[in-house]
Amino acid sequence: MKIICIGRNYADHANEMHSTVPTEPVIFMKPDTALLRNNDDFYIPEFSKEIHYELEIVVRIDKVGKYIAKEFSHRYYNEIGLGIDFTARDLQKEFKEKGLPWEKAKSFDHSAAISPSFINKKNLDLQNIDFQLVKNRKIVQKGNSKNMLFSIDEIISYVSKFFTLKIGDLIFTGTPAGVGKINEGDRLEAFLNQQKLLDINIK
Repeated sequence: MKIICIGRNYADHANEMHSTVPTEPVIFMKPDTALLRNNDDFYIPEFSKEIHYELEIVVRIDKVGKYIAKEFSHRYYNEIGLGIDFTARDLQKEFKEKGLPWEKAKSFDHSAAISPSFINKKNLDLQNIDFQLVKNRKIVQKGNSKNMLFSIDEIISYVSKFFTLKIGDLIFTGTPAGVGKINEGDRLEAFLNQQKLLDINIK
């Protein structure tokens, strides 16, 4: 199982990060040790002083595929969930400035929180999925799938050119604007179309 992440898939987030808006999906990956399941507590790692939350729609692959045409992408997934891409922003900034890879900032243990439950796509309008992150009872991120630069089906087709997709693979589809720092004692709650899917305490 692998975790495939798409960067800068919302123009507003690319702008807030002072990054260019991409013309094709930006891909990075996390190992399976990055998973944080079952709404377990997230412990701030000792190597960073600036961990940020990034809420994302997550797609779970349920069929093996390679070189998938966009018009057939819908056959390779049935469920949609939410995830938080925890990012060591201070490390990422340092690595970017030095032109170095930034896996240590994105792929550390428990940096990929996923919702315990996923929703069947038949119950969703994939072009109009509202999602939001609430930090300490205040909304800090709001997004909608209609604002993705690259749709779920486009992402699956593109990614499958480079990596064979396997059953159980997870695709984090990018975060909207509003990312920010977490602190010990924070509570993060994430909602998809008003249904709470994530509830994580920061330790």
